[in-house]
This record gives sequence, structure tokens and C-alpha cells, in this order.
Amino acid sequence: MNTNMSKKEIQSRTDVRELVSSFYDKVRADDTLGPFFNPIIEDWDAHIERLTSFWETSLFMTKKLEHKYHGDPLGAHVKVDQENNNSITELHFGLWLNLWYQTLDELFEGEVADNAKHRARKMGTFLYLKIFEARQ
Repeated sequence: MNTNMSKKEIQSRTDVRELVSSFYDKVRADDTLGPFFNPIIEDWDAHIERLTSFWETSLFMTKKLEHKYHGDPLGAHVKVDQENNNSITELHFGLWLNLWYQTLDELFEGEVADNAKHRARKMGTFLYLKIFEARQ
């Protein structure tokens, strides 16, 4: 690994898209996570765009953004869990979070990157609890 290559800060939608698409390349190739995503998502470009908007909205709340995220991530994840016989576990969230951290560390550094880790951890916990509640 070239240590002279300095990583950059996350500053723009382009940076967020790079993060999201690199991350989902890893997810799709992962033996455990891939099977949850690959059969469901038919249009990966649209999915990447939507998630880019999601992360751009949550990382740059104070910026006036051209693409605001509108969606129901909670409903989407509960549905995936139901379609997979309620088989999503903390293992899946742990893997997801590890890949997210790994992707961030490979590409970026700085405050926004740290915030992206913090938000992903909080969101993972929240989604997992909500998925679990929906099974009751």
C-alpha cells in the first residue's frame, strides 16, 4: 500500500457516491450479505443513487442539497427480514458495519468520515431493534 497517497475528506456528492458504490461492491461480493441484496435489488444504479442521497442528506444536514433523500429505510429492512424468514441477525449488521468502516478507511479520513461511522453504528442498532420488534 502506498503510504504517500493521502486520503481525502468527504466533501461532495461525488465523494459520497464513491463511498456508497465501493461499499456495495463489497456487500454484493460478500458470501453472507450478498444473498440478501443481490436477489432483491434489480437496478443497482438507482439503488446507489438513492443511498447516495440518503448518506449525503445525513452527512451534510446543513447544506442545501439538490437531491434530498425521501424514503422509508425502516420499512424496507423489515420487509427484507420477513422475506428471508426473519433470518437477519446481529452478525449481518456487524459484517455490514465492518465493511462500511473498511471502505471509509480505505478511501477517506477526517470529521465527516468519522461521522459516517458514528451514524452507521447508530443506524444499524436502530434498524436491528426495529426489525426485531416487527417480528413480535
